[in-house]
Formats: sequence, structure tokens, C-alpha cells
Amino acid sequence: MQNKVVILGINCAYHESSVCVVVDGQLVAAVEEERFNRVKHAKSSGVDKADILPLQSIEFCLQRAGLDNLAGVHSIGYSFKPKERLDKNCHYQHGYLPTPDDFGTLAGEELFYQGNLKVEKQCRDMGFTGEFYYLDHHDCHAASAFFVSNYEKAAVLVIDGIGEFESTTFYQGEGINLRKLKSFDYPNSLGFLWEKMTAFLGFSEYDAAKVMGLSSYGQPGVFKPHLEKLLQVAADGSFTIDDALTQFRNRNYEHLETIFGIAKRDKPVDKVDAQTQIYADIAVALQVATEEIFCKLAASLRQETGCEYLCIAGGVALNCVANGYLSYEQFFNNFYVQPAANDAGTAIGAAYLIWHEILKQPRIAVDKTPYSGPEFSDDVIEQALQAFSLHYQRIDQIESSVADLLVAGKIIAWFQGKMEIGPRALGNRSLLADPRKMEVIELMNRKVKHRELFRPFCPSVLKEKANEWFELPDPIPEVADYMLGAFRAKKDKAHLIPAVVHFDGTSRIQTVRQDTNPRFHRLLSEMELRTGVPVLLNTSFNDQEPIVCTPQDAIRTFMKTKIDYLVMGNYLVTKSQSVTQSYKPKLRRQ
Repeated sequence: MQNKVVILGINCAYHESSVCVVVDGQLVAAVEEERFNRVKHAKSSGVDKADILPLQSIEFCLQRAGLDNLAGVHSIGYSFKPKERLDKNCHYQHGYLPTPDDFGTLAGEELFYQGNLKVEKQCRDMGFTGEFYYLDHHDCHAASAFFVSNYEKAAVLVIDGIGEFESTTFYQGEGINLRKLKSFDYPNSLGFLWEKMTAFLGFSEYDAAKVMGLSSYGQPGVFKPHLEKLLQVAADGSFTIDDALTQFRNRNYEHLETIFGIAKRDKPVDKVDAQTQIYADIAVALQVATEEIFCKLAASLRQETGCEYLCIAGGVALNCVANGYLSYEQFFNNFYVQPAANDAGTAIGAAYLIWHEILKQPRIAVDKTPYSGPEFSDDVIEQALQAFSLHYQRIDQIESSVADLLVAGKIIAWFQGKMEIGPRALGNRSLLADPRKMEVIELMNRKVKHRELFRPFCPSVLKEKANEWFELPDPIPEVADYMLGAFRAKKDKAHLIPAVVHFDGTSRIQTVRQDTNPRFHRLLSEMELRTGVPVLLNTSFNDQEPIVCTPQDAIRTFMKTKIDYLVMGNYLVTKSQSVTQSYKPKLRRQ
């Protein structure tokens, strides 16, 4: 293989459409289509939408690989097996009527099957002449975590809504091989249970993270016996779900209403009070059951494989509270959760399955940074600022100036370097605030993010200081690097950072390392110089939209919200010329 081997991984069967490009075994780029098309999840999941390709993501990945078109791509991996899906789902007897012509019906599954088959043809029409592989969905999830983890040997857990028919799968990874151990099939799906219950509580089926936040306000045990009518958990973590009651494949909630003694809510909970407490109580029953399943499954995997390390992927793996509990249990020496654990990550897995298991290429150290998307030079940023006629100034060592503004109580939109993949903003497309100021919570929720008041904000903390502020296992779990674990704030420090400590005393932390994000690390260091606190409130830079991608996205969101300052590259941007002209950086400790 003297020429460079370029492999493209594509995900678009369900949602979180994404593309990854691997060149000679190195992850060159991985992006989500939603960041380009500005539609959350890129598209909704539907039987008629499988062939909607993430064209902008393909174009970006080709550019990053130095290619003009698909003709230069050696292989394409698609993170789904249409025929396997069709065979297994068409033979399943539901015992109730699924939504006509939708998933689970003969007509719906056939339409979905044909749509997935069109993906290869579309790639061929775009000039692709190499090998096209339809790959097992859960295999792609597993590969996205294991092959990127840099663990030579590890247990692997995939837990999501559904692949082709599986919802939870055990693997053992070693070297370039992934060996499937066992799986649990539909309808025993924890991911689908979260989707159904999330809709029952008035949210979108994509809003599991909101229900997780709501659960912190619930009273454990109140609805445990009610949930057990739907969900049974065995000692080894395996679980069964009564689909006659949940009815995953239609919009019937009558059985849930009977079990929980309350009508389906028609709008999301905005705040927890006497009238909405019952919804928090239901949410916590689901959350506690999820934590139980995570810990029992992990213990089973440790016993079955004997591995010292664990990798996790699948949409349910984004449950940071469950990951936190799993961290404290320390069944494994450490564990890695794919930052794009949802379906977006399967594009990464598809590319690496081809590289290792099909082409039999050896493992090499992979840079598992989540910063794998577009970046923009100061020149490009300035052109965008000029096009919008904004007031700005270039500042050297801008981290010092931004720290002054944060200490003064300002909300900063922080746009730097390569865009993150996955649902968490990790310091390159972030909104930042001083965590010592409790009042920023309502300001950020009401006037910037326009979201529910009960939802928490997360802290980014210097990695070398994290143990001083949060109760962390030793070694610090890798999930802490990606804001994928909730950990208890130390009792003597929690009151110093009230804006990032949740109602239950935990924080979904991001530990920031100098070698992976030097500029964000410098900003946190500047904050510590001024305040003694090496922590910032960090939330995604968006407003009811996908995280911003381009300077133009950033400017539009900045202009329509109450964000005080926009910082892009080395430019400090304001909405008022007088404010910019009068601003003078200061260095002080308050």
C-alpha cells in the first residue's frame, strides 16, 4: 500500500448523520451534518429518510484528506446492515398495531431497506469506485470506542435504542479484533425506554439529557414499583421490557398513564414545583434503574472478560450520571466513553472496522481528541466580522483580557480552533461564565439559552487541579475529559462555585489538559490567577440550535442573544462600538 489509503465512514440510517475520514489509520476528521445544515440531529429518524446523505460532511472530510471527490477514496463503510434489519424486524410480532407504514410494519421496513440501499448508489454516482461495505451498527459503535481508546485489550459495552435489532451488546476487543460475546434484542431496549418515557414527560424523544437533569429533583423510590411493571433487571444486569405496555412502535401512552396514574404531559417541565414534582419523581425512577443496569452490566463484563479496561458507546452512554456511578464503583482500572457515543460516532467506527478488521492493518496510536471539525484562521474570522459590520479589536494574549471580563460578570461566547464532535461543548464552541456567580444560571437559561430553569450547567476545570475541587476516583476516569461523568463537588469547595454544582451536589465536569487544549487551559489558568478558582461555567455555544460551527453561525447567535462578548480567535467582539473602545484589560484578583 504505497499510496495513502483513505477510508470514509458514513452514518445516516437513523439520525446524528456524520462522516469520518481515516488516512493510513489516522483519524483526520470527523463531523456531524447538523453543524453544517443547522438542523438538530441533521434530520429526524424516519423510514423515508435513510438516503439523505450528509453531503456537507462528506465534502469537508474529503477536503481534509486532500481530495476533490470520492474517486480518491479507497473504501466506504456505512454503519448499518439493511438486509439484517429487514429480516429481523419484519418477522417480529408486536402484539399491538405499530404506526401504519412506519418502523416495525412490512411497508415501513421495506421502504427503510430500499432507502439504505440507495446510499451506495449515490456514492457511486458521486464518483466512488472502491469497495463499499454495509457494516453492523453495534460493531461500528464498539469500534468507535475500542479502536480509538488506545487500549490494547478491553471489554466493550454498546447500549442504545436499536441497531439492526440489538439494543445492548457485549464485546471483547484485543489488538485489531472485536469479538462479540452476546447481545440483547428489541424490544429489551433501554434507549427506547428513555425515548418513550421522555415523550411521556412532555419532552422530545431526543431530550433524554433533560430528563436526566430533571431526575435530580425527584424522590427516589416513589415510582420504583411502577417502573418495575415495565422493566425487570436481573442480577447480571440483563433486563427485559414489557412492550405490550410500553408499545415502542406507536404513539399510545394509555398503559403508561394507567401505571403511573397521571396523564401524558403535553409540554416540557420548565421548573420543579409542587405541580411538577411528580414528573421529577418518575424521572428519577428511570435514572436509578439505568444506573443499576450500567453497574451490573459492567460487573458482568469484568467477570466475563477479565479485562482491566472498559470502552462504552451507544446513545445511552451519554448518561453522565450513570457514568459517574460506574466510575466510583471502579470495576475497571479506567474506562473510555466515545465523546460522540450516539450514532454520530458510528462513522468513526465504520472507518476503523475497515482499516483493522477488513484490511488487517495494525493498531497505531490514535489521537482521540474530540476536536475533529472545521477551524478558521484569524483572516477568515475578520472577513466575517467585517461582513456583519461588527465592532471588534485584535488582542494578543486574549485569554488574559477574557478572564478580566469573566470576573466582571460578563457572559463570553468562546469560538476557537477545531469544532468538537459529539453533544458536549469542550472549550472550542462554548459559552463561558464565572462559576462563583449564582445569578448567571437564570441569565444564561432565560436570556441566552432559552431553556428550562432546572437544567444544570457544567464546569470546566484544570486537570491538575480537578482533585482539589471534585471527589474523583484515582486515576481520574477518562470520561471526565469529555464532560461525560457526573462527580460530587467537594463539600468545602461547592459553595465557591455554586453556578456549576447541581441540585444533587454533583457536577458534570470537563478536565482540561494543556496538551489537548492549550488556549482553553490558559484561560482557566488566568481565571485562577484572579480568583483562586481554576473553574469556568461551560455550556454549548448555541440557542435552540446545533452548536455553532462557522464564524457566521457564531455571529448570528451572538447578535440575537444577551451574550456580552464574542471572542473568536484573537478578536474581541461587541455589539457596541463605545464598549469596545472603552475596554481596557486589567489584571487583579477578586
